[in-house]
Amino acid sequence: MGRSDIRCRVTSRGSMIAKLMLVIALVVVAGLTVVFGVLPRIEARENLRKVTAEQNVMAVSVTNPKSSSATTELVLPGNMQAFLDTPIFARTSGYVKRWHADIGKHVKKGELLAEIDTPEVDDQLHQARADVAAAEANYRLALTTAARWDELVKSGVVTKQGVDEKRGEVDAKKSALDAARFSVDRLQKLQAFKRIHAPFDGVITARNVDVGSLIDAGAGGDSKELFHIVSTRKLRVYINVPQANARDAQPGVEADLTLPEFPGKRFKGTLVRTAQSIDRMSRTLLAEVEVDNADGTLLPGSYTQVHLKLSESAKTLMLPVNVLLFRPEGVMVAVVQPDQRALLTPVTLGRDFGTKVEILSGLSESDRVVVNPSDSLVSGTPVRVVKDEAEQPETGEKKG
Repeated sequence: MGRSDIRCRVTSRGSMIAKLMLVIALVVVAGLTVVFGVLPRIEARENLRKVTAEQNVMAVSVTNPKSSSATTELVLPGNMQAFLDTPIFARTSGYVKRWHADIGKHVKKGELLAEIDTPEVDDQLHQARADVAAAEANYRLALTTAARWDELVKSGVVTKQGVDEKRGEVDAKKSALDAARFSVDRLQKLQAFKRIHAPFDGVITARNVDVGSLIDAGAGGDSKELFHIVSTRKLRVYINVPQANARDAQPGVEADLTLPEFPGKRFKGTLVRTAQSIDRMSRTLLAEVEVDNADGTLLPGSYTQVHLKLSESAKTLMLPVNVLLFRPEGVMVAVVQPDQRALLTPVTLGRDFGTKVEILSGLSESDRVVVNPSDSLVSGTPVRVVKDEAEQPETGEKKG
């Protein structure tokens, strides 16, 4: 074989290797083009399609119904009243001689409040005593006369009829004497009413008389109230409990009282009795709360808010008010189903606590309820949960 043949073969082999290398290079370039050029575009297009599909699904926040606490605080307005609140009138007529208690004075039971000058009653009493003396004299005379006639009838000087008449006069004189004594007793009692005494321990809140004032006996007509006295060691507050809470408002329930003049302070009270009947006009139950006021801090007539701590007889659920949808069919909420679609569910509402509302039926604690649902939301709408408010810690306390 000649050198020319060898050179041809070498050249041919080199040419084939060069072509092979070129092909390999082209394949590598094509592969790199696919990997770094085509595939990212395909992936980006797929991502764009997914994002577009996700953007077309309604994004929602959800929350779970919370069980209401065993004790609910129901806040109701009320006015404080003295446990005893009594106007004092005169039981005898006359003129005020002097008074001993003015407004704001703390008095004890039996303490003298005022004295009344009663000249007419005094004169009537003097006359009544004179009438008693005359009646006693007449009675003694009738007894003596009847005794003499009893002796005379034995000798036949007088008749039996005459004796009976004398005995009848004795009975008549005795009745007249008793009547005169009763009149004296009555006038003595009226005279005793000249001194006005406090009927119980308390505070004088009104004095409507002065020295020389004309006083008429009794509590009606032109009679004037002399004093007004209240007992403030205990105060009572009447409140109107809504019918929905009437079953839970039982005697013995604890209550806290708050007043605007004592910010941040609560006074302990107890529900002591109820009217046991729902008022037909207001559909409320009249209840009385009693609060101790031995130190006199609280004043009768003050406005207060009564915080009743009621133990609920039935378990209920609580939801924020911004989950409600008001439709012609009634009140509904949107519940997210396992297939990520919304289902409009009718619910029965209970009490409204402002930011929250009580749900009596229609939901369970495991339901995921859409917060701030769109008015256009209908059952079967695909949704995407972006925030679960049930996982957020709650702050604040619920009030009734």
